[in-house]
Amino acid sequence: MTEPRWLSDDERLAWLRLVAVTMLLPSRLEAELKRDAGLSHFEYYVLAMISESPQKQLLLTELASRTNSSLSRLSHVIGRLEGAGFLTRFPSPVDGRASIAALTDAGWEKIVASAPGHVEEVREVVFDPLTSRQVAQLSEICGQLLSTLDPEHHLLGLG
Repeated sequence: MTEPRWLSDDERLAWLRLVAVTMLLPSRLEAELKRDAGLSHFEYYVLAMISESPQKQLLLTELASRTNSSLSRLSHVIGRLEGAGFLTRFPSPVDGRASIAALTDAGWEKIVASAPGHVEEVREVVFDPLTSRQVAQLSEICGQLLSTLDPEHHLLGLG
C-alpha cells in the first residue's frame, strides 16, 4: 500500500478556504433569492439557463446537464415553475420522447426582475472584494478545476 499524498500546509489552507466558500456561498445566494424573488437558487438557475438560450427554451436533457441536475430533480422543479406560470413544458417536435421547457412571458419577467438583486449579491460577496487581477485568477483556477470536474463543459452550456 502506498503512502497517502498528504496536503502541504499551503494546500491544506487553500483547501479549507475553498470548502468554506463552497459551503457558505450557496446559502448566502439562496437567502437573497428567497427574500427578494421568492425563488430557490436552483429555481433561479433553471430560469436563468433557459433565459440565456437563443429561443428561451431548452431540451430537458440539456437543461439537466447545464444545471448539473438529475432529470428527476429537474422535473420536480419544472413542475413548481410551471405551477407558478413561469415555464411551459411540451414534447420535442424532433423527438417525441424528449421534452422542452420554455419560459413564459411571466417567467421572462420574473428572471428580469430577479436578476438585478441577484447580481448585486454576487458582486458584493464574490467580486467586490477582489481586484481585477484576482478575478482573472479566479476564472482561470475555476476553469482548470472544471476541466477535471466537467470535462465536456456541460455546466457552462458549452459541451
